[in-house]
Amino acid sequence: MSRRCEITGVGPMVGHNVSHSNIKTKRRFMPNLAAVKLQSDSLGQAFSLRITNAALRTVDFRGGLDPVLLNSRDEVLSAKALKIKRAVKAKIAETAAA
Repeated sequence: MSRRCEITGVGPMVGHNVSHSNIKTKRRFMPNLAAVKLQSDSLGQAFSLRITNAALRTVDFRGGLDPVLLNSRDEVLSAKALKIKRAVKAKIAETAAA
């Protein structure tokens, strides 16, 4: 399982530990991932995703999973999130046509 957010695409970053004597050693900054179940309003179904806590706050702020997925670029979404986004778009188009 990769350490990458399924909504924002945030992954591990690299940097340095800097000692008091200014010696630099490599380190990795891991994203703060949480396994959550998010409810899709248009599909009426819950989906299990691994997202960062910052993305979880964004989902709460924007009003749910559907608006966040619809405003996200396809390049940053995981395969699972992209599949959910396509299903949401199809459902919205279906209800608009009816």
